[in-house]
Amino acid sequence: MQISDRTSFIKSSTLKTLLTELGEECQTVIQLLDKIKTGNQLNNSEKGDSLAELLAAMIHLQTHCGEDLQTLIAEELEQLPDTE
Repeated sequence: MQISDRTSFIKSSTLKTLLTELGEECQTVIQLLDKIKTGNQLNNSEKGDSLAELLAAMIHLQTHCGEDLQTLIAEELEQLPDTE
């Protein structure tokens, strides 16, 4: 499931973009994990490529989910009304 502008309640365009990118990277990780789980038929080069791609995706996620993203989410939370 992707986050799109037409269904998101997020107001910040930067946050929308970052969340879309986060979703795409998470989908990549899920696909790689599935490939690794079921990849007994892969040759060693393909196994190495899958692990290298997973490592790169994990590093990207770690960088992507840093303080800037956390701040944007906190700012979005602060804009929510206090009702309920």
